Amino acid sequence: MRRNTGSALAALGIAAFLLLFLAVPVLQVVRVAFSDGRGGFTLVNFQDFFRTALFAESFWNSLYVALMSMLLATAISVPLAYFTTRLELGGAILIQSLGVIPLIIPPFVGAVAMQLVFGRSGSVNLLLESWLGVTVPFMEGLNGVIFVETLHYFPFLLMNLSASLANIDSSMEESAQNLGASGLRLFRRIVFPLAMPGYVAGALLVFTKVFDELGTPLLLNVTKMMGPQAYLRITTIGVEDPMGYVLSVIMVAFSLLAMGLAGLALRGKEYATVQKGAGGLAKRALRPWEKAGCYAVVALLLALVLSPHLGILLLSFGRVWSFSVLPEGATLAHYAEVFRETPQFMTNTLLYSTLAAGIDVAVGTAIAYLILRTRLPGRHLLDYVAMSSLAIPGVVLGIGYLRTFHGLTLPWTGQPLATFWPVLVVALSVRRLPYALRACVAALQQVHPSFEEAAENLGAHKLRTVARITVPLMSGGILAGFVASFVTAAVELSTTLMLVSTDANAPLSYGIYVYMQSAAGRGPGAALGIVAVALMAAGAYFSNRFIGQGKLGVGAAGGAAA
Repeated sequence: MRRNTGSALAALGIAAFLLLFLAVPVLQVVRVAFSDGRGGFTLVNFQDFFRTALFAESFWNSLYVALMSMLLATAISVPLAYFTTRLELGGAILIQSLGVIPLIIPPFVGAVAMQLVFGRSGSVNLLLESWLGVTVPFMEGLNGVIFVETLHYFPFLLMNLSASLANIDSSMEESAQNLGASGLRLFRRIVFPLAMPGYVAGALLVFTKVFDELGTPLLLNVTKMMGPQAYLRITTIGVEDPMGYVLSVIMVAFSLLAMGLAGLALRGKEYATVQKGAGGLAKRALRPWEKAGCYAVVALLLALVLSPHLGILLLSFGRVWSFSVLPEGATLAHYAEVFRETPQFMTNTLLYSTLAAGIDVAVGTAIAYLILRTRLPGRHLLDYVAMSSLAIPGVVLGIGYLRTFHGLTLPWTGQPLATFWPVLVVALSVRRLPYALRACVAALQQVHPSFEEAAENLGAHKLRTVARITVPLMSGGILAGFVASFVTAAVELSTTLMLVSTDANAPLSYGIYVYMQSAAGRGPGAALGIVAVALMAAGAYFSNRFIGQGKLGVGAAGGAAA
């Protein structure tokens, strides 16, 4: 009875947290969108949305950008995934690793650098004009948003597609070859259809991430999109304006619709194969000229996808970069400026991200335990609600917090509660909770209940067993979830823009955005961007170093039990 009471109290506490900081803000957004201003229900706000040319254009622009980014991500990911999993190509692991690097830098960080490299007067167009007398509008209008978003989010598609290709049973391919299929026909009729689950999963991530993107369009001065319009309506007209909420509801609805359509695309089809031996697709040997061609394609694609990183690095060290192929001179002044004048951006980021990640792993571990180790009714609902934040754009969550807490003020300062920095920490934790939750669930699934049963048989009560046995055995997964939440919270921009009111309480992502608004601030902004990249890279290394090599987990639990 005591065990059930403790579990029930933990479940109620988590439910209250999710209700107050996830469900209520989102429901507030929905309520205002359907409200007539006097407490009644109405659809007039949505009718006004579709009748207003600006909003209709923003909707179609967002849809167009998301679809084109998904298609271009496919064009980049399919060759890289196919070459590294299907062909005998040396350095496949290195190619895959380099292909994932774009995720380290947030898209809004590289947007300005992409303008300097591919813009109208950027390095590439200056070279094209001097060599061929032509320029290409890579970064003009929506093209720029598509270009930046594609280069940042395509690794989601690459990783999922590569995993699916690697898991296909080689006997399926051999059977098709025995029947005369080869080359492009073999790939189109057998290989790619069997990898469709991975492709759909990756394409869905790219689509939903791009559709509600805020930072990149704002930095590129493209405001006729859903995310920027929702942000501008709330920040310029105010939290009482219903159209900001209508835009938010449509973004959430479209994210859910995309997930539903992805499920329908795979429904009724069978993708499972019977693995034999080592399994996986048999890699085809290449002639020297074929191998040279593959390496040329890979080199071109990697040079393209890594160009934002190179651009932001050059910008951070360059004295002046304007109407020239490369920056004029090198300097450390930009780094000196940001460390001297705005150190609070870095200290705030470390504080906020650490607290948010700590909340995530605490809540994630508790939910994982309730799901896998108890029989409480409704326990799986906690998992579903926590994971639903994946479908909530950051700007929508920020608007929901403003609406929910805008009327509350701190008694000792009079500051609105919505802009109090602990509220931002909670918002960041809610946004990144799914990452920690999935890591904690996976970690606990690998812990056999017999370890806990043995401790209880020796007299340990439930709380002591969890603290001394279960949690140490989960330590690798918990650390993985902490790192994933930390590094992504450190560069979250959408929610941050909605909830930060002063530079003193602002994190790194807000500082980068503010610096990048002016030409004089691009150098320091790039330096802050490199700091953000270094922070995320350090987190990824730390995770791989201690989790991938298995240095935490059973050994730590053994020490705790001893």
